[in-house]
Amino acid sequence: MTWTPNETSEDTPPTPYAFVDLDAVELNIARMADKLASYTIKHRPHIKTHKSLRLVNMQLAAGAIGITVAKLSEAEAFADGGINDILIAFAIVGEQNLERLERLHRRITVAVTVDSWEAAQGLSAVGVRASKPVRVLIELDGGLHRGGRQPGKDIVDFAIRLRELPGIQIEGIMAYFGLVYRNGDPAAIAAAVQAESETIGQVVADLRQAGFAIEIISSGSTPTAKLCEHAKGITEVRAGNYIFNDVSAVQMGMAQEADCALRVAATVVSMPLPGMATIDAGTKALTSDRAHHSDGFGIIVGQPDITIAVLNEEHGMLRFDPDKVSLSIGDRIEIIPNHSCVIPNLNDAIYGVRRGVVLERIQIDARGCNY
Repeated sequence: MTWTPNETSEDTPPTPYAFVDLDAVELNIARMADKLASYTIKHRPHIKTHKSLRLVNMQLAAGAIGITVAKLSEAEAFADGGINDILIAFAIVGEQNLERLERLHRRITVAVTVDSWEAAQGLSAVGVRASKPVRVLIELDGGLHRGGRQPGKDIVDFAIRLRELPGIQIEGIMAYFGLVYRNGDPAAIAAAVQAESETIGQVVADLRQAGFAIEIISSGSTPTAKLCEHAKGITEVRAGNYIFNDVSAVQMGMAQEADCALRVAATVVSMPLPGMATIDAGTKALTSDRAHHSDGFGIIVGQPDITIAVLNEEHGMLRFDPDKVSLSIGDRIEIIPNHSCVIPNLNDAIYGVRRGVVLERIQIDARGCNY
């Protein structure tokens, strides 16, 4: 990037603000599209990372087959924006949510994940009422134990039971092996992706042996997608973070700082003691999420000797050796956040920057759509 945060103009927003380098975003999208295409794997990007119709349309233009969302409200927002092929990768539970799903189901092509009999019964009722089967992917527990069926007899027995229900069309399986983020280097990540694909492959073989035509084999995470040469048998991935990258991606060896398209600009507002400075960006601008393999709350671009040690709501507290680092009140800094997926949801809009110039205000269309 050629962004110089100390240079301001009438077009520069007041700090703290989030911005994306459009050249880096375009390159990240193109690299992912090209690699997945070379291995004949489809991409259904997870839009919880950016929640922006502007960025979704860039992903679709690069070949994405549709989108993945976490919540019904995200699906509703993007359906209103003209997106008509959406996977909701979250359990749909409760009559109110089922009524919302039914309205979507009648409007667009939608698929949902399922891992419980209770949720499946609700989906069945939606499909019967609409005279249009609900497309479902059975969720496989990828090791986080936050949801999904277990490999082996458990998932096969569940699938067999689902066949009893009208109004449901089983199209495949979905898995998220989130433990991959605990690995700290590309070799270990590659081994984890290979193990992931072997587990999924055995589950698919078991289901096909039981008579199921498994067409969609959906696996997740940016690491899996970036190392898709090890993801044998996967038909589609749901990478989201790749569009921005962040500190975690850098620490895992999955990205360089230059690949981190999303940044937060902040200003030094106080220097209470030598080696200490305070910026105007706290948890409401940067998130309190920790990176998987590093301390602190972000990388300060061009200033590796400064640590963002503490965050309050509105303040970030920097620590550094005053004999090595020179800072002044009013200095602007540029921060790569630990977890980029949180940042857009904290903002009504983020700014699109190209070669250091703010060119556009990118609306976060699904901000707050967490229900």
